[in-house]
Amino acid sequence: MIKQKGLRLINEGNEVIAYPQLATDLAIEIGRVNYIIVCCKSYDLEQIIIQLKPCIDENTTILPLLNGVESTDKIKQINPTAEVLKGCVYIVSSIKDNGIIEKNGNIQRIIFGTMNNNQSSSLQLKNIFNQAGLDAVLSDEIDKAIWEKFFMISANSTATSYFNCNIGSLFESPQAYNFLIQLLKEINTLALAKGIIFTEDMIDKTILKLKSLPYETSSSMHRDFLKINGRTELESITGYVVTTAKLFNISTPTFEQAYYHLQNKK
Repeated sequence: MIKQKGLRLINEGNEVIAYPQLATDLAIEIGRVNYIIVCCKSYDLEQIIIQLKPCIDENTTILPLLNGVESTDKIKQINPTAEVLKGCVYIVSSIKDNGIIEKNGNIQRIIFGTMNNNQSSSLQLKNIFNQAGLDAVLSDEIDKAIWEKFFMISANSTATSYFNCNIGSLFESPQAYNFLIQLLKEINTLALAKGIIFTEDMIDKTILKLKSLPYETSSSMHRDFLKINGRTELESITGYVVTTAKLFNISTPTFEQAYYHLQNKK
């Protein structure tokens, strides 16, 4: 589809069609590369990295931009010698059809960083992003940046999926809004146990971010639950909080309620 018709990007009514020089799902057709940016769903990560092995050598840097906080560790388990960065992306978008992507809202930023002191490949990648007009930031506190995003998406994805609604509806229902606040409080406790310290107004700032999004905005996990027999990121978003909290003897009753309810919907 993309080979014939290009990749169609829709942003606030404006459309751009990009025609990639190479569009393929066969890694052998690509060959060795300097950079790999992984933007798949978390449940496809291991399979994708295995498929991409023909593209990876000692000069390859991999940047995962997935929901969740485990991507880099999972890639290192498959490719222990690979140079793997840590990163996250803020954007609201959805696949409207094959080869058609629609972006909503005004949030669009890439944040990434290195796991070691080798900054050269990271700086070069940042320059590539910036030269392409992308808002990309190289962070010295990348773990905190990833957890700041996870703080928002874990609560939002869990709440919108649990109540089967969009973000606007979360704020209209006192029950749903209180549920969202409890989720944020629980993940804040888990973050502290993991050594991630947020500012005292983190919950208020996150609520403002969510309110700034278009009313009809949902979450990618919620949209996946709406698909018939669709796969979801429940384990990496909601399940991760539940299972990791137990390792620290932390109580997360709201996350557990949502997790076990959503497990039955899969």
